[in-house]
Amino acid sequence: MKGIIHFVRGYGFSQGHEAGKYTFPFVLLLLAVSVFAAAANTFLPVDSALYVSTYTITLLGKYLCYAMLALAVDIIWGYCGILSLGHGAFFALGGYGMGMYLMRQIGDRGVYGHPVLPDFMVFLDWQTLPWFWQGMDHFGFAMLMALFVPGLLAFVFGWLAFRSRVTGVYLSIMTQALTYALLLSFFRNEMGFGGNNGLTDFKEILGFDLQADSTRVSLFLITALLLVVLLLVSQRILSSQFGKVIVAIRDAEPRARFLGYRTERYKVWLFVYSAVIAGIAGALYVPQVGIINPSEFSPINSIEIVIWVAVGGRGTLIGAILGALLVNYAKTRFTAILPDAWLFALGALFVLVTLYLPQGLIGLVSQIKHKWQQVRRKEVGA
Repeated sequence: MKGIIHFVRGYGFSQGHEAGKYTFPFVLLLLAVSVFAAAANTFLPVDSALYVSTYTITLLGKYLCYAMLALAVDIIWGYCGILSLGHGAFFALGGYGMGMYLMRQIGDRGVYGHPVLPDFMVFLDWQTLPWFWQGMDHFGFAMLMALFVPGLLAFVFGWLAFRSRVTGVYLSIMTQALTYALLLSFFRNEMGFGGNNGLTDFKEILGFDLQADSTRVSLFLITALLLVVLLLVSQRILSSQFGKVIVAIRDAEPRARFLGYRTERYKVWLFVYSAVIAGIAGALYVPQVGIINPSEFSPINSIEIVIWVAVGGRGTLIGAILGALLVNYAKTRFTAILPDAWLFALGALFVLVTLYLPQGLIGLVSQIKHKWQQVRRKEVGA
């Protein structure tokens, strides 16, 4: 282990370590803003200048889900060097797990009034509930599946890919092919997941009305709390000896392998952990936006996640979260003003960040801080 620690110190682990100093203040700020927004919606009158609408609460909740997804990608890309262009698949699978539970809660309140079958199954003349829908009316089991299925898929894919030592652009193409294959599969009606329309028209979660303001606020706060917990847990894992080995694998895998580490095992388990976080994000996303359909598997979504991480600063965790929040806020604003130009703006943003901010916004802050310290030293020396 001493060899790995010495090895890591000689490589670029400083940016993530520097960002780790800001974890506690960032967590406090995130929780404070979340609690303020929830309180402003719940206790302030609508005509108050500080009132936060339920629409805004829902939008912020969606941003936090995206931030959690960016965190998942940064864990595997920023710290292990695995550029995954398929994390949108794990996000969507977690979302379908939650969506199936919410569909089972509708019962006979659907359009066709069937007590067991969802409306799309009645429309397609299905006679019985498919086996993979069994048990999805129980919240605990459904949430277990929302995490287990993405984790299992990540384990199988990672085990096969990493044992075969597939790396670089080839691995990225394989992850993108995986999410595209799932996109095509879930579009088919016979798959039993609602086809092109997906799952929607949800009524309640754990007996609470999904349209109620209090439910929206509660989901938003739960998302913020889970994001904080996952950030702290991930920070702890990546600061441990396990994390140091992961960074060593990123920077020089042959050398880490020469030191005796089974690098494929480290990569597989980190990939699974990252996929589970993406599944959690998807499960929280669905009740807040009210729909899940195959478009969430779209490869362009996975590419956007990479842009969020790059903008914020990969290998920092906090940077990935900030990047997701800022880019999605910009997307909301720009798509309202110039809807046809947003994709061009997003592409230009990625090019500019790659050329002029290779370490993202967190790296920019570190550079400014370093230059300021140099100026102060010169002034003191003078």
